[in-house]
Amino acid sequence: MGPLPGVHWLTPSLSAWVMLLPIAVSLGAVSLYPILNGVWLSLTNTSLITQENDFVGLQNYVDLARDPQFWNAWRHTVWFTFVSTLAETILGLAMALLLVERFPGRSLVRAAMLVPWAMPTVVTSKMFGWLFDGQYGVINWALRSLGLISENVNWTGSVEHAMTTIIIADVWKTTPFMALLLLAGLQTIPSSLTEAARMDGARYWRTLWHVRLPLLASTLLIAGLFRALDAFRVFDLVYVLTGGGPADATETLSTLSYKTLFSALQFGYGSAMATAMFLTEALIALGFGVFILRKLRS
Repeated sequence: MGPLPGVHWLTPSLSAWVMLLPIAVSLGAVSLYPILNGVWLSLTNTSLITQENDFVGLQNYVDLARDPQFWNAWRHTVWFTFVSTLAETILGLAMALLLVERFPGRSLVRAAMLVPWAMPTVVTSKMFGWLFDGQYGVINWALRSLGLISENVNWTGSVEHAMTTIIIADVWKTTPFMALLLLAGLQTIPSSLTEAARMDGARYWRTLWHVRLPLLASTLLIAGLFRALDAFRVFDLVYVLTGGGPADATETLSTLSYKTLFSALQFGYGSAMATAMFLTEALIALGFGVFILRKLRS
């Protein structure tokens, strides 16, 4: 293929960059510009209620640091991210270890495993809202039948149980995603290594601990990174299931930012919340990145 018309003076590498320029501009327009515009709004007191639109510098961040509602949502978001990611990683690893083995009907089980993940989150939220209904939910009926509770529990309406209910719903929906990633990692491990360990007399758990898990460590960290970043942005599950209640017991940074931006119409302060959320996610990514680089180097 000959040189492009009008760019014959470009080197091959420079020509490649010129050809990539339109897509780079398009991606910048739909991703980079909204981020920069959000950061700029966070430095203003823009509000549709007061009709103000003045530059205030870091004042929104100063107010954010003193806002107990923000820190309450931040703690809930971090707790949700930590517990759900840990539970989904452990359960996903167990599912992956099961599905990597050969047994009759394995393909059918693998396909069925993806059903919860493929369901829209709003559908999952509604389904768990019915399951954990305080009066007519199946969960209360099952627990009463087993004698574990004597009266119905208001799962989504009590401060003690609402966040636990959301975490259970998220674990049910997203564990297949973790299992899929870890299954792909397990399938890259040469079978000759596990067979050699078994020939040396190593049992299943010893082979798992000393052969499979060390080789799967990088995959575990990358899968955990993807899941943690996604969990930190949780919105629809919380918004549909509890709306951030009761008494802000399940309020997360996403739901609080949404209410500030689109209910209170405080674009400046809401953008500061969103920026703080972005910075926290950047720190999470940085932490995982350090561990991943160390593991890859070793």
